[in-house]
Amino acid sequence: MKQRHIFGQVFTLESVIAGVVFLAVLAVFGYALLRRRAGRPVNPSQRSEHPRLETYYVAVLGAFAVFLVVWTAWQNHREHQSADRPPVRVDVTGFQWCWTFDYPQAPERRSVSGTCRGDDLPTLVVPTGRPVQLNLTAKDVIHSLWVPDLRYKMDAFPHHTNTFTLTLDKEGRWMGKCAEFCGQRHYAMHFWIKAVSPEEYDEWLQSGGGQGVAA
Repeated sequence: MKQRHIFGQVFTLESVIAGVVFLAVLAVFGYALLRRRAGRPVNPSQRSEHPRLETYYVAVLGAFAVFLVVWTAWQNHREHQSADRPPVRVDVTGFQWCWTFDYPQAPERRSVSGTCRGDDLPTLVVPTGRPVQLNLTAKDVIHSLWVPDLRYKMDAFPHHTNTFTLTLDKEGRWMGKCAEFCGQRHYAMHFWIKAVSPEEYDEWLQSGGGQGVAA
């Protein structure tokens, strides 16, 4: 998945930088500790400040901070950059204790839902290679749509709509969950998200948007 690749790049780079800083601080601390244990005399500095050293220190920290902010913002831009085709729109509603997925752009408005009991899980069907705009809301309490394998999570609030866009570049099926404790059956509030080819997606919509494509 493109999103997982971008997340992996950002996380790896930030982890490397954090690791280098940690090792540098650990090295300085270890050197000071060994020097102290060796019994070497330590003459405290008579200077109350060291402007040049402090300037270098602040400049290095500032450069790292600016780099991380710009890098992360650029990667987010790559993930959510606009496409030539308008996005597929899906209206997602969380309720106690399951999900409803509405497709307002279908020839006739399509809706997929379930009870989240046993195998009766709703499936969010999306086409590959096209941006999909998810509009999240909740009917009763706060829920949270979470697809662990795709690194997507966003809260769903009553009387409010949160929006994000995803693009899946290969076919597959992944389990989604509710990540916000929302009551008695929160633990079972699961759903499937399935990416199919654009042709199969169009056929699915034309046929009425049932659950058959998710099998």
